[in-house]
Amino acid sequence: MTDKKHISTQTVQAEIGADPAFGSVPPPLYLSSTYLWPSVAQKGPYDYGRTNNPNRDGLARALATLEGGAGAVITSSGMSAIDLVFNLLKADDLIIAPHDCYGGTHRLLTHRAQQGRMRVEFVDQGNADALGQALGKKPALILIETPSNPLMRLVDIAAICKAAKAVGAITMVDNTFLSPVRQQPLTLGADVVIHSTTKYLNGHSDIIGGAVIAKTADMADQLAWWANCIGVTGAAFDSHQTLRGLRTLALRMDKAEANALAIAKWLHKQRAVSKVYYPGLKSDPGHKLMKRQQSGPGAMLSFELKAGAKAATDLAENIDIFGLAASLGGVESLICQPSTMTHRGMAEEARREAGITDDLLRISVGIEDSADLIKALEDGFAQIG
Repeated sequence: MTDKKHISTQTVQAEIGADPAFGSVPPPLYLSSTYLWPSVAQKGPYDYGRTNNPNRDGLARALATLEGGAGAVITSSGMSAIDLVFNLLKADDLIIAPHDCYGGTHRLLTHRAQQGRMRVEFVDQGNADALGQALGKKPALILIETPSNPLMRLVDIAAICKAAKAVGAITMVDNTFLSPVRQQPLTLGADVVIHSTTKYLNGHSDIIGGAVIAKTADMADQLAWWANCIGVTGAAFDSHQTLRGLRTLALRMDKAEANALAIAKWLHKQRAVSKVYYPGLKSDPGHKLMKRQQSGPGAMLSFELKAGAKAATDLAENIDIFGLAASLGGVESLICQPSTMTHRGMAEEARREAGITDDLLRISVGIEDSADLIKALEDGFAQIG
């Protein structure tokens, strides 16, 4: 699907005035689990809530339009969205995943491999030689996460997708950190985009959900069939809330991103900080690639403290404004220590290989006043000396 309107207009107008019954401006909430059939041999457009729901379908249409896909499936969580795509594979197929991916993704892939459901190799996708060797093994699927969680590393989506197609592999991109207002992987050659709609798309930290957007109608149909078959479709209420949150996505991202850039520049000047991970900084290794495949750096950043792990813990636990929580993408600012929170499910050796140190802190920057956020960091740094 394509739409010539600006993406900020699309987010606001998604499903507005689409109520067929009474002309409600926003779509009504449909909580029904089952629907009447016209006859025993003929069902209407909706029959059972697991199979389809007007709110879920409305959100799916909106996300397919925003990502430039042919169709979308709304799932119960971001993790179920990732797992849903694995149903396109055969037993013993090889998946190539980032070595520095989200801890929950790493855990899922590791345990699916232990079950014998698939083979998995974790590869530094920014290393051309390592990626080339992995592609030589003829994988069935390449999972791309850019920016990576939590180190904000970028990889070239278009180049990886081109190389993957040459060996017949499906490419799936996790676009949770940037959302379609900052990055559209399908236009860069990807086959599938996944989201944790819990994060930026909803934007208010009050639902759990996921989405899979497919480039082709055939793949979208396959994914919808599997979602219904295994029962991972999203709830009507969560879909309704996510569509409501989607309307302010562009505004929220603009403000949060501006705050993140201000914070990253401030952190970059601090003697207590050994490294800042944020593609919006000109000094960041991914800055040039960011300018090429994204329309902005986003609002996630990480940094390491010279004083070590205890100082990082003390800062995370005592800083003002920034809530200590493992999620991200809401209007509020959050901080976490990935090694003990979001990535604690990874083996220590895997964390070390990925570069996730104990003195690393990740920030999801919200839409508060940037001066207040920087003052909170100043005070927090003063407390840890």
